Amino acid sequence: MTIDIAGLPADRIVFEPSPLAELGVALHALTEPGHHPGLHGWATATSAALEPDLADRLHEADFLWQNTFSDIFTPFAGVPGDGRTGSCLAEDLDTLDRMDDERFVSAALEFTCCHLYDAGTPSPLVDAASRARARETAAARGPRQSDFTERLLADPGSVRTWIRRLLEDCDAAFFADTWRRVRVPLTADARHKTELLRRKGTAEAVGAVSAAVSLSEDGATVTVDKLTRGRTTATDPEVGPGVTFVPTTFGWPHLVVLHAPGWRPVIQYPVHRPELPVPASVELLRLRMEGLAHPMRMRLCRDLARSPYTTGELAVSLGITPPEVSRHLAVLKKAGLVTTRRRGRYVLHQLDLTVVARLGSDFLEGVLR
Repeated sequence: MTIDIAGLPADRIVFEPSPLAELGVALHALTEPGHHPGLHGWATATSAALEPDLADRLHEADFLWQNTFSDIFTPFAGVPGDGRTGSCLAEDLDTLDRMDDERFVSAALEFTCCHLYDAGTPSPLVDAASRARARETAAARGPRQSDFTERLLADPGSVRTWIRRLLEDCDAAFFADTWRRVRVPLTADARHKTELLRRKGTAEAVGAVSAAVSLSEDGATVTVDKLTRGRTTATDPEVGPGVTFVPTTFGWPHLVVLHAPGWRPVIQYPVHRPELPVPASVELLRLRMEGLAHPMRMRLCRDLARSPYTTGELAVSLGITPPEVSRHLAVLKKAGLVTTRRRGRYVLHQLDLTVVARLGSDFLEGVLR
């Protein structure tokens, strides 16, 4: 995922928390607890405390945050302005109210894939083909999705009112207390990144967001290492030049990038905590999985998992030549799966059990990122 920031002034790069964006990922964590094992206690307690009516209404709309993160949770990116977020949920919701119906409907129907995200296809409100695709895909998703789509296409205003009331009721039920708790560390993180940007420049600030986010050497492109492709620009005059970085406490392992044409780019990133692992790059995951997929290297790992061995010892054990062993070891070492140390005139190789043990969770975090 790339964002073109060539020529973008540093003061157009914004680091700010957003209560509405945080509510969106909190609702996702409630709906998909398997994605967020570290939030199991919070999700269980919060779900148990919900009033039945609110729980039913959340179920009625969960496709807005369960499988896709609807861009309605980042309205500051979809209206002309400076990309500043609200200081409270009401301010973010007021910004959402200022979004025009065509843009709102396209964002709310992202789950139907009717709005081809990268292509910037017309809104279903004004385009018959998009409208037909929305209805067809929603029907395939289920009756709740189909009913929501029909109501939204027929009367966007009433659905917008219904969604705002739902989110306000979430605020009263649990999110206001949650936001009071998480706002302080989120604000501190955003302030720290802003200070890095001011004192040390864009590369330092962007690099501090995540190991999966980087700035090109020429300072023109922000790249986010994800198992998907997309590109956008931070200099689109339609919504004003700039890019917004939004910290989240609920988001890990997701690293969300808003890159729809005509929207201000947004990167919602998990605030780093010492107990969270550094994300492995997509390329490193590929190297590790390919490295372990070869039958001979699997046999090699069987020996290396038990004890350190020399190349000669491995050749005898596996019944192949030392050069063949060396070629397989080179693949495993490039993937970071094998460590090497010298003892006298001998070079010993051993499987890094910690790295191998993390492979499954690294893969899961990579595909969820």
